[in-house]
Amino acid sequence: MNFLEELYPWPEQITALGLHDGTGFRARYPSIPYVQGDACDLPFEDGAFDVVFSNAVIEHVGGRERQRRMVLEAVRVGRRVFITTPNRLFPVEVHTRLPLVHWLPDSLSHPVYRAVGKGFAAENHLLSARGLAALFPGRVRIVNLGLTLVAIVD
Repeated sequence: MNFLEELYPWPEQITALGLHDGTGFRARYPSIPYVQGDACDLPFEDGAFDVVFSNAVIEHVGGRERQRRMVLEAVRVGRRVFITTPNRLFPVEVHTRLPLVHWLPDSLSHPVYRAVGKGFAAENHLLSARGLAALFPGRVRIVNLGLTLVAIVD
């Protein structure tokens, strides 16, 4: 569920970004502008937004270099930045709902994901609080909510 899109009282003040053409998103949220683009190469001017909010996207953009690029782009276009991601150190992985498997080396976890029909999880790049903080070029506050981490630049 897209909580922000569902609950924010001024949807026309939101700009959504996604890799896909946005047909489904536009049909569901017609008052929210949608831009097709890559979170690691944002098609916006520096400081274009008061707030950049990314909810559980960074673990899907690729390895550490792409994650760092996403952070740099968010900080470039937003005066304040909030990036959430599942906590790698939480014992249950949110995408698969499997306990502990994500703590195994890839050579063991990937076959388990495939065996239980969750092969997509092999493409996720989970972060710990320390790993998330290391992606930011300057001061960042990491809030650990257990299952979820929130990086805040304000």
